[in-house]
Amino acid sequence: MRSKVLARAVVIVALAVPGWAQTNIGAAPVEAGQLVQRVVEHELADARSKQAHLMFTAVKQTPNGATTHRYVQTKDAMAGMVIAYNGIPLTAEQRQAEDARIRRFIGNPDELAKKQSKERENAHRIQAITKAMPDAFLYEYDGKAVGTNGVGEEGADLIRLKFRPNPKYEPPGRVEQMLTGMVGTVLIDAQHERMAQLEGTLMQDVGFGWGILGRLDKGGHFLLQQGMVAGDKWAPTRTDLDMTGTLLWFKKLKAKFSEVYSDHQVVASDLTYAQGVELLEKQAPVAREQGP
Repeated sequence: MRSKVLARAVVIVALAVPGWAQTNIGAAPVEAGQLVQRVVEHELADARSKQAHLMFTAVKQTPNGATTHRYVQTKDAMAGMVIAYNGIPLTAEQRQAEDARIRRFIGNPDELAKKQSKERENAHRIQAITKAMPDAFLYEYDGKAVGTNGVGEEGADLIRLKFRPNPKYEPPGRVEQMLTGMVGTVLIDAQHERMAQLEGTLMQDVGFGWGILGRLDKGGHFLLQQGMVAGDKWAPTRTDLDMTGTLLWFKKLKAKFSEVYSDHQVVASDLTYAQGVELLEKQAPVAREQGP
């Protein structure tokens, strides 16, 4: 994180009663569940805001290797292009093919509409899970930590809460059903009341769609981190996922990757998709052709 470490008062956490914490000196104790509710409200409000768009780099590591993308948020959709495989920039031929892939949305309104629809669906899933967090889990104070580069604000005080399934929670849809078998921890930036890290593990097999649509296997794990970037903006900085399961009884599901987001830059909020593509093309490196 490029922002300077800000001097701040130390967050005092009430240790006498598990599950209670203070968000600043002199404030009345706040029950852990109430703190999570306030954090969720801030996360949802930020997701609805369209005041700041970002351009950033994402390096995704899978068992098959690493792929580096450069992304930019536009008012139409997210524009993204591959700029390297396993750390090696694309050749001129690979770059030409990648340019053609991302430019197909510019001259095809139907394709761009499909891309927009898919992005909205993904956003709705994330918002549904975020919205369910205060009710889906029971929270308990589990200590404190200090923000690092990419996790909250660097040097800031973080409150750690551990969570477990709430037996009274009834998931409204199959997206939220995965929460019923999950335990983990959440780190909260106390000053900004934002989520700095969310880590969870499935403690049991979880079926969704009454077990007909699929099942996630016990032991599945995920890690989400976000922090202050490009000055005072909050954005995801890391996503780890290691899940296995079954879809429609017979199709095996296996997802294992780690993706790190960096080099965030603020761009105009009225940037069109075509303008975003042009911006990416100007920045993308090209591997030098090698001689014999």
